[in-house]
Amino acid sequence: MIKEWATVVAWHNGIATVHMGAKTACNGCSAYHACGGYTLNNLGSKDTHAVTIVSSMPLKPGQRIELGTKENSLIGATLLVYVMPLLGLLLLAGLSQSLFHSDMAAVYGALLGGSGGFIIAKSISLKVGNLAAFQPIILRVVFPSDVLRVEKEN
Repeated sequence: MIKEWATVVAWHNGIATVHMGAKTACNGCSAYHACGGYTLNNLGSKDTHAVTIVSSMPLKPGQRIELGTKENSLIGATLLVYVMPLLGLLLLAGLSQSLFHSDMAAVYGALLGGSGGFIIAKSISLKVGNLAAFQPIILRVVFPSDVLRVEKEN
């Protein structure tokens, strides 16, 4: 199970909107300035990601929750996003090369196949993305600050 902490932004009729901060894998060692991973992380978005999840438990804005996603669903989504365009690219490039015996035909076939692979991956993800196996689940809920009371002893 892959776990991630999120902050509740809104909850209405069993649907919660949560924000998760973008994580980076770097800044952990002393050589991060010379690392390619650090440079790539700085190129990406630093914003939060909004996700809607089903929650039968009423949640309050500002409340922290721990979400979990099954590894298999993440691996399946990753394979879909990476393999479908690559498979389309290779198949149409090879088919175009064998039919037209031209390198330019192979290039055009590769572009068409890669684009078609992305379109197919997108349509498949829209169909299977709503299945329960691909949805995050709430693992833990941290009580909001107005529920907890801390008393100091004098």
